[in-house]
Amino acid sequence: MAQRRRTRLRPVTAEERRELERVARAGSERAERVARAKALLAAVAGAPFTEAAKSAGRRAGDAVAHLVERFNMAGAAALDRRYGGGPPVRYGPAEREQILREFRRKPDRAEDRTATWSLTTLRRALRRAPDGLPTVSTATILHVLWEAGYAWQQDRTWCRTGTAKRKRRDGTVVDVVDPQTAPKKS
Repeated sequence: MAQRRRTRLRPVTAEERRELERVARAGSERAERVARAKALLAAVAGAPFTEAAKSAGRRAGDAVAHLVERFNMAGAAALDRRYGGGPPVRYGPAEREQILREFRRKPDRAEDRTATWSLTTLRRALRRAPDGLPTVSTATILHVLWEAGYAWQQDRTWCRTGTAKRKRRDGTVVDVVDPQTAPKKS
C-alpha cells in the first residue's frame, strides 16, 4: 500500500492572510470561495487537515491537502474555481470583442438585409465577414451579449440593460439611464 504524501503549508504572507480573512468573512463571495478560505485559515492556524475541513463545513481532509498544494503554488488564486471539464473555450476575449463590435455596428439594409440585429442576422453577418467567425453559434452570441450587459426587449430588439428610449413632444428619442440598475440586478 502506498503511503500518502505529506503536504505542508508554506509560510503565508500578511497580504495573503488579509485576503483569506476578507474572503472568509465576506457575505457577498461565492460559497465555495468562503469555504476554501476558511479551510486555509484553519490550516494556517495549525489545525490538522481533517479539522480544517470540518471548520469549513467539509467532511474529508484530502480536499484540504489538495487545496494546500494549490495554495502553495498559486497563492490566493487557489480560492477560485478552475476549469471543470466540458468542451474547451473556443472564443476568447478577442473574438468576444469582435462579436460586440459587429453588434454595435448599425446594420446595412442592403448588405445585411435587416434594419435591426437579431441573433440569426448577427450570426449570419459574423460568419460572412472576411475576418469573421465561421462557426459562431447564436448561443455564443447570446451569452456574449448577456455578459456585456445587454438584454432582449420585445419592442426594441437588443438594448443595454437599465436604459430606456423615450419619445418627447419635439419627437426626439432620448436615452434615459436608470442609476439603480446594478443594485436591482443583484
